[in-house]
Amino acid sequence: MSLLIRPATLEDIAQIEAIVEAAYSPYIERIGRKPAPMLDDYASQVLARRVHVLADQQALSGFVVLIDTEEYLLLDNIAVSPAFKGQGHGRQLLEYAERHAREAGYPTIRLYTNEAMSENIALYTRRGYVETHRVEENGLRRVHMSKVLG
Repeated sequence: MSLLIRPATLEDIAQIEAIVEAAYSPYIERIGRKPAPMLDDYASQVLARRVHVLADQQALSGFVVLIDTEEYLLLDNIAVSPAFKGQGHGRQLLEYAERHAREAGYPTIRLYTNEAMSENIALYTRRGYVETHRVEENGLRRVHMSKVLG
């Protein structure tokens, strides 16, 4: 199966939302409410050209939402369908985000995750991200992380 990362289209919305539902639903009980990515407006994100999908010819396995700022690239969301867990799809999307940031000339890439998603924090730490601070935003306890790009 040949996978490629491409800009998302409006035709991808249903699959993106299905991935979000499958990937984030397990966290609802742990957090006490739906995680922020489950509340996002993906049509708006796609129209803003912020979403890139990992796809073969039939289906999407994951996606990443990247937001340009003046100082850094924000990795706003990355999600992989649980059906593809452990197959390197998340790593491929993360590497794409970092490559995109470098090519755009950003010195750093930043992200945040809910502090209850401890496995995500551990994964990002293994990938070279460092915690910069923790805050409560919109009723969610978030861990902000950053990676200096070389």
